[in-house]
Amino acid sequence: MAGLGWVTYDDFATHVGETFHVTQSAVSGSVLSLLLVDAAVGTEAGGPGPEGQERLQFSLVFGGPAAPALPQGSYALAHEELGELELFLVPIGADADGVRYEAAFA
Repeated sequence: MAGLGWVTYDDFATHVGETFHVTQSAVSGSVLSLLLVDAAVGTEAGGPGPEGQERLQFSLVFGGPAAPALPQGSYALAHEELGELELFLVPIGADADGVRYEAAFA
């Protein structure tokens, strides 16, 4: 997916429940595993893609361990089938199960 450059909800929808690995961790330099727990598509169109493509806005929610927690920022995530993709992750909550992060696409 590294060469894809323009992703859509459909690229992720079938991978809910699968593991993504943060390969550049700001917390210790180790690999951190995140589970894709939700992929939600909106009803509004996002901005035009590099070749004029259109997509609906969508968001991804990942669950990770309570520690180490990632600060808001860009991370390279790797997936067995999709390859590597850099996403901007925002922590959106924490509980006894760990921390949830969101990546939003417009």
